[in-house]
Amino acid sequence: MRLRRHCPGPDRRPSAFRGTGLTRRLTRLYLGLVLYGASAALQLRAGLGLGPWDVFHQGVARHTGLSIGTVSIAVGAVVLLLWIPLRERPGLGTASNVVVVGLSLDATLLLAPEPRAAVLRAALLGFAVALNGLATGLYISARFGAGPRDGLMTRLHEITGRSVRLIRTSIEVTVLACGCLLGGSAGVGTVVYALAIGPLAQVFLRIFGFTSRPGRPRRRRQEGKPGSYARAILRR
Repeated sequence: MRLRRHCPGPDRRPSAFRGTGLTRRLTRLYLGLVLYGASAALQLRAGLGLGPWDVFHQGVARHTGLSIGTVSIAVGAVVLLLWIPLRERPGLGTASNVVVVGLSLDATLLLAPEPRAAVLRAALLGFAVALNGLATGLYISARFGAGPRDGLMTRLHEITGRSVRLIRTSIEVTVLACGCLLGGSAGVGTVVYALAIGPLAQVFLRIFGFTSRPGRPRRRRQEGKPGSYARAILRR
């Protein structure tokens, strides 16, 4: 008599939690988010200008008396609410991004001194931007979902058909202008960040093993996949 071999059914757990390496992916996610907040704080300490969103966060913080990290959390939560009418689905990385980056930003500001010499400021700026690229590669390659701002950008790209670059530029120019009007710090660091962060994130995404896999058929979007944002970086 033949014994039928039992074949287990398909794993129906959410894709973000399936398979081996979960601990490694969670480590990547949270290390990336902590370093992302730390890099923003170090760029602020350099005093040469912030990234567009942080110019806006700093401007709001100056008018509300809140810390810049708290403002970052509040703005992230508001942007996440915009996902509802757009029918975008957040992942673990999305919710974690809202909270962890802001907490890390404030904690790093408490610990990091402000350099006085111009050469030290320039070096700190370069290090902060490079660290931000590393952090971006870490948290996106973990495949737990994009942050609220990046998810808004890619969803608008999917709805409108406009290029990711055009939509990202439009959003960041708008928040940068609002931040400047509110008294946020824009400068040479803002330009360096805008020019360098895309190529740096691209390099680190490839180092951490994320590829766009252009030859594979397109699948339905699932929670936990970095999707359009990471692929747009890799195609730059």
